[in-house]
Amino acid sequence: MIKRSPRIHVAADLCVGGDVVLPEGPARHVARVLRLGEGAALRLFDGAGLEARAVLVEATRKRVVARVEAVSSGAGESPLGVHLGQAVSKGDRMDYAIQKAVELGVAAITPLYTEHGDVRLKGEREAKKLAHWQAVAASACEQCGRAVVPPVHSPLTMADWLAERDEALRLVLHPATGGGLGGESPPDSVALLIGPEGGLAEPEVAAARAAGFAPLSLGPRILRTETAPVVALSLLQYRFGDFDKND
Repeated sequence: MIKRSPRIHVAADLCVGGDVVLPEGPARHVARVLRLGEGAALRLFDGAGLEARAVLVEATRKRVVARVEAVSSGAGESPLGVHLGQAVSKGDRMDYAIQKAVELGVAAITPLYTEHGDVRLKGEREAKKLAHWQAVAASACEQCGRAVVPPVHSPLTMADWLAERDEALRLVLHPATGGGLGGESPPDSVALLIGPEGGLAEPEVAAARAAGFAPLSLGPRILRTETAPVVALSLLQYRFGDFDKND
């Protein structure tokens, strides 16, 4: 079995011969958990599309430094740009939805405040939660091999998010509608709207329809709000994206 080098997201310029000081969390993981020392190989990525092969040149309890040996364009990005509007849910549910959406190639995520949603964030609490969600997205990229970290935008009301949408294909998950992907030609961009645990209110569904969103049903069973994006994004990647239908 081939041992893979750790992949680490760093907010730094990646240039051959340059040294990168690892952030506190990744540095602790590399030095104390993995117990890697000088000479160990790493993969670094900047979150904007570049990936680098690097080697540790310093690894102490206080400081971990990697030297970049080669830089290349990252892989793993889907040709299908999906902007996910995900109703805010409590605790680990939102983390799970963001993590899996990133693994499935989503291009951007906006948490949404909806009528039946029971989470409202303001001020410092919202800022802290947004930073946490962005860290979840970066961690998912480390795991799945993406070199671009999709942005997790500041939460919006559903009405404000709908007003900004201009994607070629717009879909709202709505059970028991019988709506499917149909025979659309492959779009270059998709907006996907997923409601909270209690579902979207009928006026919200009507507003989405008025904004050009077509209903999409995922079968006869009601899915949890954190499960729905996994299924919907898998279908979109299979139908229009980079899931190989011949595998």
